[in-house]
Amino acid sequence: MRGGLWQLGQSITRRLAHGDKKTVACRYFANEAELKKTVLYDFHVANGGKMVPFAGWSMPIQYKDSIMDSTLNCRENGSLFDVSHMCGLSLKGKDSVQFLEKLVIADVAGLAPGAGSLTVFTNEKGGAIDDSVITKVKDDHIYLVVNAGCRDKDLAHIEEHMKAFKAKGGDVSWHIHDERSLLALQGPLAAPVLQHLTKEDLSKMYFGEFRVLDINGVQCFLTRTGYTGEDGFEISIPSESAVDLAKAILEKSEGKIRLTGLGARDSLRLEAGLCLYGNDLEQHITPIEAGLTWAIGKRRRAEGGFLGADVILKQLEEGPKIRRAGFFSSGPPPRSHSEIQDEGGNTIGEITSGGFSPCLKKNIAMGYVKSGLHKAGTKVQIIIRGKSNEGVVSKMPFVPTKYYKPS
Repeated sequence: MRGGLWQLGQSITRRLAHGDKKTVACRYFANEAELKKTVLYDFHVANGGKMVPFAGWSMPIQYKDSIMDSTLNCRENGSLFDVSHMCGLSLKGKDSVQFLEKLVIADVAGLAPGAGSLTVFTNEKGGAIDDSVITKVKDDHIYLVVNAGCRDKDLAHIEEHMKAFKAKGGDVSWHIHDERSLLALQGPLAAPVLQHLTKEDLSKMYFGEFRVLDINGVQCFLTRTGYTGEDGFEISIPSESAVDLAKAILEKSEGKIRLTGLGARDSLRLEAGLCLYGNDLEQHITPIEAGLTWAIGKRRRAEGGFLGADVILKQLEEGPKIRRAGFFSSGPPPRSHSEIQDEGGNTIGEITSGGFSPCLKKNIAMGYVKSGLHKAGTKVQIIIRGKSNEGVVSKMPFVPTKYYKPS
């Protein structure tokens, strides 16, 4: 969904505040009958969730509180997100690591069992098909989650290459976890609240690590990760137990952790400087241009062996022509596709995501500019609705991350 979930949420909030429910229903819910629903749909509605179409699903954009308040509460206490629209899958077989390394930039073989990493599926030109969090459960079992909006093309891409790989004798198979739901628990209270629901010692589980364990009496896949910049977890649970787990988390937090929608999720990830596929990452953007060089394992830089490696490794050596950068700006919040100019009025790039930061109380954005103009402190002009607004390149993340790592 291009243009920003934050802006969509604000639009819906304004219309509902003015009693314009008919327009909201027509504009945002016209195809509701065709939309897929997670098992928590009724739970969202019962708790005041404002449901909108997103990647073919009916998802909550926000609840009874504002997106601003919801964002701040995640940073101060915690948030519970339903992200069951995303696609979890497992690759199994003795050659599953070898197979996956043909499709992604990560050093999957170098991951310890139970360890994971952000990675990028690339095409033959080095562009990003999707970004994904992958985990090596065991040497013959990889668990990964792909974006809802990319599900169909990702699965088709994986299946096409899997058929060719197996035809040559490769041992790999897959299972798509449509029987499971996915909850994201984020914020300072995520670990202490979740600890009430499991016997495992979560203090010994660090950022990026994966466990199979019982939570609320049900076997779950637990990954210490998230999309907010806060400490937190993603919990894959059999769908029939998802609502009970959501209720238990909210109850154990004594009201401090709140159900949170896609609007706040978008502002949180933007404050954390994280890419949204379809805005900040696309088929024509390489991981180097996107500032994800760190996700390319050292061995992969030396050996290549993934789709588009020739393009990506050349960019590593020579440098890319464009780079992703962060921005502060004056005036209205920048929107996707807002033009970026240098001080002389020359076009140097465009905004890919932007909005008002609830935590910093000012406009933030990210976008792509010509290399050399991506350095912090570079002054720019951002064109919004035909008017020029002062901006400056900023380092990211805008809000410091709080990932739980060994001290």
